Amino acid sequence: MTASSHASALAAALPVLPTPDGTAEDGLIEAARGGCSQSFRTLLERHQQRVYHFCFHHLRDAFDAREACQDTFIRAHGALRRYRRRAQFVTWLFQIALNLCRDRLRARPAARGRLIVPLDDFEPRCQRATPDEASMRDTDLIKLERGLDSLPEKLREVLILSCLEGLSHGECAVILKCSERAIEGRLYRARQQLTAWWEREES
Repeated sequence: MTASSHASALAAALPVLPTPDGTAEDGLIEAARGGCSQSFRTLLERHQQRVYHFCFHHLRDAFDAREACQDTFIRAHGALRRYRRRAQFVTWLFQIALNLCRDRLRARPAARGRLIVPLDDFEPRCQRATPDEASMRDTDLIKLERGLDSLPEKLREVLILSCLEGLSHGECAVILKCSERAIEGRLYRARQQLTAWWEREES
């Protein structure tokens, strides 16, 4: 199986999180802007699982991901009046989360280990694997993580956003503050470099 296939398999194993109705969410955002704490709590409950997954994909450390997720909502609450509907609310949250994850990664000692969370913790929607299949899958996923670590930051980020988070090129462009054409180019280079790394590991 190729590196791209493993990235797709990882994305497929994660739960599909429903997208809230935009109109109803606009009302919650306006109420939260007006000081309604319950409305903001509802927004948090709707999006915290997806934001946590987003942070974990970047940090691959359970403790750091929880803290980054919490900090994302603290910052979002303070900046809520500056939110504009040019992007979905969750895309705006991802922008905040990505900056926090970047800060944590840059401050992280190079030798620090990571807490790898088994895919079972994400309640996969596919049929539960046999012990042998699970062992092989976990080995390949750890290898895939090493491959992602080998990529430059810009290429790693776009691959996570597109392949693991399932975001459109337009959403990736908003989060990474570049054009959709730039996203396409980065994805192409990321897949090429990851595939080349994988083939070297296999040889």
